[in-house]
Amino acid sequence: MTETINIFWSRRDLRLDDNVGLYHALKSEHPVLPIFIFDRDILELLPKDDARVTFIHDTLSAMNKSLKEKHGSSIALFYDTPLAIFKQLASNYDINTVFTNHDYEPYAIKRDKDVKTFLETKNIQFKSYKDQVIFETNEVVKDDGTPYKVFTPYSKKWIAALENNTIRNYKSEEHLSQLVNDSNQPFLTLKDISFETSNQSIEPYNTSESIINNYEATRNFPAKKGTSKLGPHLRFGTVSIRNMMQKALESDNITFLKELIWREFFMQILWHFPHTVTKSFKPQYDAIQWRNNEEEFKAWCQGNTGYPLVDAGMRELNETGFMHNRVRMLVGSFLCKHLLIDWRWGEAYFAEKLHDYEISSNIGNWQWVAGCGVDAAPYFRIFNPTTQIQKFDKDHKYIKKWVPEYQELTYQQPIVDHKFARERCLKTYKEALEKF
Repeated sequence: MTETINIFWSRRDLRLDDNVGLYHALKSEHPVLPIFIFDRDILELLPKDDARVTFIHDTLSAMNKSLKEKHGSSIALFYDTPLAIFKQLASNYDINTVFTNHDYEPYAIKRDKDVKTFLETKNIQFKSYKDQVIFETNEVVKDDGTPYKVFTPYSKKWIAALENNTIRNYKSEEHLSQLVNDSNQPFLTLKDISFETSNQSIEPYNTSESIINNYEATRNFPAKKGTSKLGPHLRFGTVSIRNMMQKALESDNITFLKELIWREFFMQILWHFPHTVTKSFKPQYDAIQWRNNEEEFKAWCQGNTGYPLVDAGMRELNETGFMHNRVRMLVGSFLCKHLLIDWRWGEAYFAEKLHDYEISSNIGNWQWVAGCGVDAAPYFRIFNPTTQIQKFDKDHKYIKKWVPEYQELTYQQPIVDHKFARERCLKTYKEALEKF
C-alpha cells in the first residue's frame, strides 16, 4: 500500500527555519515531501545566465545538503509549469495536503488558484499561510475598510497594529525529522533547466548592529557601505521577515523599520490595485505624451547619458545587479522627466537586471518617481543630476569607481540640457493633466 504524504511547496521562502507553511506541514499527521518547481513560464523570459536563478539553485543545493546530512531526506526539484508538476505528483503519490506560503503577485494568485482547483478534483487539500510579510492584504486598512494610499498614515496604523501582536517564531527547523525519509529525490542541475552559472553573485545581507543603528546617517551616500543588501534575501525568503523585524524593533531605528514597512505598503497596494502593473495608479498620468526615444533609452541603459551620477548608477546595475537606492531615484527621475521615456520601460529594465527585483516595490517606486503612483513625488519635483552629486557624492568616490573617465575629453557630452529638459517635462506633464 502506498504511504500517504503531504507536500510542502517552497517558492519565496528558501529556508528551513522560521518558515510558517513548512512548520504547519511538519506538524501535520503525514510525512512531508519538500519540493521546488522551476516554473517554465517564468524561466523562459529570463537571460540564461540570470544571477537570481543561480542564487535560487545555490540556496536549494545548500538546503538539500543539510537535509541529507542531518535528516536523511531531500528536496525534490522539478522543471515545468506548476500545474503540470502537480498532475505528475498526484499520479505518483497518495497526497493528503499540499502546504505552501501565500504569494500576492497577480501571476502567483492565478497560478495558485489553478493548482488548488486541480488538487480539489483529486480530493487533495491546499493550505497556504502568511509568511513573507508581517501584515497582509486587508490587515492594515483605514477604519472604513478601504486601503491606504498614503504611506505615513499606513505606517502609523501598521506600527499600532504591531503593538497588539506578538511576532512569533515558527520553529520549523525543530521538526525536520517529519520529512519523507528519502535522500534521493530528483535534484536538477542548472544545465537541466537550460541555465548556466552567472558571473554575478548576490551578496550576503548585513543587518549588523552598526548597519541598523547608523542607517539614517549613511543610507543616502552610495560610496559608503551603509545599506543592508537585504532586498534579494527578503525577495527569495532566505531570511525571515519576522527575524528582521525583530532586529529593527530591538535597535529602535525607525528609519530601518520604515524601509521594511514600505515594502509591505507597496505589496498591499499591488494586491488592492493589480491594474498598476501596466497602468498608472493616477489614470490622468496615462495621458502623458512620452517621447520614448530609443537611442536615448539605450544611452540610459548603458550608462552613457553624460551625467556622471546617473551613469554610475546604471553601470553599477549592469555589472553587479545592484544599485544604491538614492541613485535609483535619480536614474528613474532622469529617464521619466529628463528624457520623457515611459516609466514602464525603466520598470522592465530594472526587472531584468535587479537582483532584488520585486514586482510591487519596483512598480511602486517607478510610479513614485514618475509622479503617477500612490503617495508619489509631485510631477514638478525634478532631480538636478548635477547638484545631486554635491549632496550625495561630493568627493566623487562613487562616480570615480563606475565612471573613471568622467573628467576626460572622451566622456560623453550630456544627451540633454537640464534646464531645457526640466521645462519640457513641466510643459508635457501639465498638458496631459489639464485634460482631466
